[in-house]
Amino acid sequence: MQAIAASYLGDEARPVRAILFDKRPSDNWALGWHQDRTIAVRERREVAGYGPWTVKQGILHVAPPFAVIEAMVTLRIHLDDTPRDNAPLLVSPGSHRLGLVAERDIAAAVSACGVMTCLAAAGDVWAYATPILHASAASSGHAHRRVLQVDYTATKLPEGLDWLGI
Repeated sequence: MQAIAASYLGDEARPVRAILFDKRPSDNWALGWHQDRTIAVRERREVAGYGPWTVKQGILHVAPPFAVIEAMVTLRIHLDDTPRDNAPLLVSPGSHRLGLVAERDIAAAVSACGVMTCLAAAGDVWAYATPILHASAASSGHAHRRVLQVDYTATKLPEGLDWLGI
């Protein structure tokens, strides 16, 4: 994982957030088109350009200047097969080059950039630019779809603000 992240970000790449997604027949959901816009940090510090603040599953997050998100890469390790009926990741190729896309403009951006379905076998790793527009349907199959998502950066945060890290 580190070698893959370093191939995009250089030797200073480090993991700063990990999320385990576990879709199963008894706990299934869809996620509409969106950009990741927040980062996980250790503690709240008032720094110009950083905000608003949120807490997601007990972890402090802040929306940084979008250049911080643009300098990140996300890796997804598939722990289960992810065929078309098991809620694969959907991405809109090239949308990461559009910068911060206003919520009202997301549908038009996806229409202009198109949609790619990211099928995977257990053990596959997908890497993508963190600001890419992405979505996921609910699973229509009857299997687990576990994915470990790890965000990497080589960026240092300003004024004592620190990545949560993993």
